[in-house]
Amino acid sequence: EVQLVESGGGLVQPGGSLRLSCTASGFTFSTYTMGWIRQVPGKGFEWVSAIRSARKGLEWLTAILSTGPTYYAESVKGRFTISRDDTENTLNLQMISLKPEDTGVYYCARRVEHGYDYWGQGTQVTVSS
Repeated sequence: EVQLVESGGGLVQPGGSLRLSCTASGFTFSTYTMGWIRQVPGKGFEWVSAIRSARKGLEWLTAILSTGPTYYAESVKGRFTISRDDTENTLNLQMISLKPEDTGVYYCARRVEHGYDYWGQGTQVTVSS
């Protein structure tokens, strides 16, 4: 059974930092591109970031040389850093310089060809003074 469990959310002041983690089980984590998606109050779901699988052979190598293995929404670029540990089956999102508009429920999700097929239960991030 595929399971994704997020942790690390909380309340933080504007300008503060948080580190989200997602522990995956029930599938071969290292072979999947993984992502973070957030649900923002009044705005719906917003894709935040993704990180490619490290095991795609020449396709991966080409991607690394051209764009790197990570992708970010413009709204978080330069402030958020996505990473993965394939030995621990974990996905992380380091967030700095947080803004009130970053408030939302953050979901870890598994990427497949046409979207994200499995999501975690979400972790709440609230940025407020």
